[in-house]
This record gives sequence, structure tokens and C-alpha cells, in this order.
Amino acid sequence: MSERVNIPQLNRMKADRQKMVCMTAYDFETARLVDKAGAEMILVGDSGARFALGYEDANEVTLDEMILMTRSVRRGAQHAMVVGDLPFMSYQVNVEDAVRAAGRMVKEANADAVKLEGGEDYAPTVKAIVRAGIPVMAHMGLTPMMAIGSGGYLNQELAPVEDQIRRDALTLQEAGAFSVVLTRVPPALATALTHELRIPTLAGGGAGDDCDGQVCVMHGVFGMTVDHLEKGSLYGPLAKPFLDTAGAFIADVRAGKPVRSRRN
Repeated sequence: MSERVNIPQLNRMKADRQKMVCMTAYDFETARLVDKAGAEMILVGDSGARFALGYEDANEVTLDEMILMTRSVRRGAQHAMVVGDLPFMSYQVNVEDAVRAAGRMVKEANADAVKLEGGEDYAPTVKAIVRAGIPVMAHMGLTPMMAIGSGGYLNQELAPVEDQIRRDALTLQEAGAFSVVLTRVPPALATALTHELRIPTLAGGGAGDDCDGQVCVMHGVFGMTVDHLEKGSLYGPLAKPFLDTAGAFIADVRAGKPVRSRRN
């Protein structure tokens, strides 16, 4: 069994211009599959609020729920670095709450790192968490939490100005973040920041293809929801073979055909 991906390894990949992949997972078996596929990082994102727990808004998920999902994923991942998302209002009130929440994510969920959204205003929070011995993945640009009431951050056209984005990225790096996710950052600027920053950059939605790596929210990219049965997806939709397989099983049972199940 190869050792778990670590920060020095990610830094070497950046230096060698090797693309890295961060994929989401919210449960044990999906984590095992992502891990076997070879992703360097698994993000237990607050997107699990919708895709795993059925909430309409990711901001509804609690820290306890994020810990439960992250703990499940960490049991399944033997190679990938597991990053647990800090949910809405688990770190925004004060630095002490943030360190406590990050500590719970590591102690109770066995996460390898945590992720939090925000720009330079959250640099003191990042610094305090890192000082406590917990690696932090930063997430900046036009992020889901920062677009509350906007009708969906991917529909927003008003992104932070270029100078602010650059200042956010550099400040978060100096605060000790080991990587940064760039969401809705103009591709040209994301490319420039990838060259300027010492730490790896990961492209979220709308940041282009020239970052050090990509973040894949599996349910959206692979078409793993009922909605994708109609609209499809670039990779998939995986919802279609699942539906067809479930339908075939149901049809066999109703037709009285022998059904065998085997536990491996």
C-alpha cells in the first residue's frame, strides 16, 4: 500500500508541472472508488449538504454532519489526502471557534486537512488553524457562502476586482494555506496566480484549465443526479446506468425471475 498523499508531494507536483486532482466524496464506498481511481485529494465538500443529505442550501449543513461524512470518507480513502470542509458559521464568528471546529474535524473525523472559504479577511483564521497544526486549503474568488441570496454563485456576474483577488491569494498563502481553490476567478488571472504563488492552485468553476489542478464536484461533473437524466453531463450521466440497472432488477423481481445476490 502506497503512503498517503502529503503536502510536500503536492508541492513537488506543482514544481514538476504535474496536474493534481481533487474530487468530492461523501461516503465510504464512493471514497474507495475515487481513491482507487488515483485522485491526489478527496474533498468532503459542503456540497454534500445537497447531494448526500438532501438540503436545498449547502449553508444548512452542520459541523456534526460534515464530521460524519468526513469520517466515513477517511475510512474509505487509503491513499488520497482527505480534506474536510468547514461549514457555514463554524469559523466566521471568531478565531477561537474556527480553531475548535478545525480541531474537531481532525480529531473526530481524522481529516488530513480542512478547507474554508474567504479572502484576506480570513487570513488570521487560517494562520491560527495552521499554528494549531492543522493544514488549511483556502477557497477564494466568488464562493458559495459569499454569494448568499444571489440566486446561486455560478449565476453571478459580479466577481471581486483583480487587485482584490490577487491580494486575497497572496495573503492566504502567507497565512500558511497549503493550497488554494479559485472559483469564478477569470481564467487569465487564475493562470497568472498559478505562476505567482508558491502553493498549488486548484480550479473551481469558471477558473479555466491552467491551474495546478482541478476540483471535481462529482455529482455535477459525472451527472449523478436525477436532473441529469434529462440534461446529461460531460462525463456521464452516471444516473442513467444506475436507473437502468435498478429498473432491470425491479422488473426481474416482479416477473418472478430468480434473483441472486452475493456478498463479496
